[in-house]
Amino acid sequence: MKERDLVRKISEYLKKVQGLFYWKEHGGQYGTAGIPDIIVCYKGRFIAFECKVGNNKPTVLQEMTIKQISKAGGYATIVRSLEEVKEAIEAIGRE
Repeated sequence: MKERDLVRKISEYLKKVQGLFYWKEHGGQYGTAGIPDIIVCYKGRFIAFECKVGNNKPTVLQEMTIKQISKAGGYATIVRSLEEVKEAIEAIGRE
C-alpha cells in the first residue's frame, strides 16, 4: 500500500464521522513543511495524523511538529493503518 492509499482510506472514514471536520494537508511550495497529512477537529480537539506505510519513517521536521502539537495540547501521532485512526477517533468520542 502507498501512503496516498492510506490517506484516501482514512479520508473516506472521516467523511462518515458525524460532527467531525478534517482536511488533507497538501505539501509543496504553498504548504507548511512538517505539517501532518490529515488535520482533524472533533469534539473540540485538535488532532493530527501523519500517515506512514511499511518501514517509512517521519522526517525530523515531522517529528518536531508532532511534538509541538502535543506540547500545545493537541493530539498528534503517526498512523500506519485505518484501524489506528478509528481507535483514536472513537477514544476521543468517548471523552
